[in-house]
Amino acid sequence: MTQNHPRPRTDAPSPLHPLDNPARSSLTGPHAHFAERRGRILRYPADVTPWLALPDAPDAQDWADVAALAGPGGSVALAAFQEPPPQDWEIAFRAEGVQLVDASVDAAPDPEAVPLGPRDVPEMLDLVARTRPGPFLPRTVELGTYLGIRRGGTLVAMAGERLHPPGWTEISGVCTDESVRGQGLASRLVLAVAHGIRERGETPFLHASASNTGALRLYESLGFRLRRRTEFLSALVPATLPSADGTRRPSLR
Repeated sequence: MTQNHPRPRTDAPSPLHPLDNPARSSLTGPHAHFAERRGRILRYPADVTPWLALPDAPDAQDWADVAALAGPGGSVALAAFQEPPPQDWEIAFRAEGVQLVDASVDAAPDPEAVPLGPRDVPEMLDLVARTRPGPFLPRTVELGTYLGIRRGGTLVAMAGERLHPPGWTEISGVCTDESVRGQGLASRLVLAVAHGIRERGETPFLHASASNTGALRLYESLGFRLRRRTEFLSALVPATLPSADGTRRPSLR
């Protein structure tokens, strides 16, 4: 008689390093209160951040649950995750990335940096639209501490915290308005955010595009080192999905 083996719990800890699947480590750890679930699939609310978290070795049922969450033609964003989507999923975006960790960062608070919160979101979204540092949505500010620098009352630079695997915090949303570039504001804010992370007894890390050589030089000069190479991608859910008997069925919500 065939014995049915239960699938691992949705919130089962990964045997891998927390940074090997950082979105899942976050959503099963410090960011569990954000987690939306279907089967073993976890994701952040759509207005917080687009990242979705799969198990370390997803199976066909996991991908079916991803499809059900996103809906036919929906876009699925995967951050620093090594497993490719099924062959019939269209890749809408793919970029080589790097994951950097604090090796010798001289973290320090900055007297000009001010905390940013929900009231500042319109200005933050406007700065992000001009500088394009990566996904930043109306509730992204809830993921952690964000700091900004103002000039003449206008927000001109910011940086903050995004993914939060146990013991680690990602620095993200680093951007500077073109009018004040070259003044070292991004460096100062990264060091200030890193200081807050260290004060909690955690270790800063970050992701960057492998092609953004300027940013990589900056982060390495601040004391970050390469931990691993990775990629960021978004894939589109196909209109139909294979069923157990090999036929196709609509991918439904």
